[in-house]
Amino acid sequence: MAERWNRKRLTRADALVVGATCLLLILLVPALLGKPREQSVRELCEANLAQIGKIMLLYANDHGDALPRTGGPTTLWGPVPNWAALPRYPAFGLNANNQGGTATVSSCLYLLVKYYEAPTRLFLCRGDQGTTEFKLSDFLGRSVPTNCTLANLWDFGPRTESFRHCSYSYHIPFSGYPLTTKRDPNLAVAADRNPWLMSPMAGPAIPAFFRPDLSGFGGTPAQACAGNAIAHDKDGQNVLFLDGRVSFEKRAYCGIDSDNIYLISFSPDRGSPVGTVPAPPAAPSNEHDSVLVHDPNTWSSGSKTQ
Repeated sequence: MAERWNRKRLTRADALVVGATCLLLILLVPALLGKPREQSVRELCEANLAQIGKIMLLYANDHGDALPRTGGPTTLWGPVPNWAALPRYPAFGLNANNQGGTATVSSCLYLLVKYYEAPTRLFLCRGDQGTTEFKLSDFLGRSVPTNCTLANLWDFGPRTESFRHCSYSYHIPFSGYPLTTKRDPNLAVAADRNPWLMSPMAGPAIPAFFRPDLSGFGGTPAQACAGNAIAHDKDGQNVLFLDGRVSFEKRAYCGIDSDNIYLISFSPDRGSPVGTVPAPPAAPSNEHDSVLVHDPNTWSSGSKTQ
């Protein structure tokens, strides 16, 4: 009798152990499987940016050391008036003297597709949910003639679409600080989307949650990570520097002078870990200030668009 009771008690104990083990596995398996996937996403994203960097250098070699920039010398950051116009002047709203007009950040990167046959998939990060590869076939006969080619266009789609076909932010080239290979090699020129701007994946980050974990700022690691890219779960961002190297940076203030690559520096002559959120037609505050942005999903009603 006692022996049978002990066996029954042991069976219940075993059941509890098995149940607890199963519960633990249920909780841990998604996290364990997620880590290799996220690592794979980061590595593919890094490879894409590295390839984009190489093509940028080819572009610079053919354009007097200048990195990709659309429009004219006084063009501002804004919507592309006519992304499918054959001549450049009406495409960006330039006058007869090559002045004025507006251009998107993505249209600058699209020059690598237009002139160097960069695959449109290079501009897609798998962690950037809601962003899809630009495919010309989706627009043929609808927004552009059926005989149109990628080389005929000036952006990743019309203003209502281009926002969703390029995962990367780019240093604002529309300013008094020309983006050329002669600048500091540690200048950040491209990275994952800017967390402070609306994206297909999420709304803009909340500035009040961000504080650098540097001396003098008093932030915690969690507060510092609040300023990181959303595409990589706020763990950091892949950053392309002017010298062609790409690295996964754990903090957004990874530029020159610990400059925050996603904000306009508070300093008039150097980078800064903090700053103001950029919005069109914003520009860097100085030569050491990296300001990496992607285009907004909507433009002001007063913008000339098509």
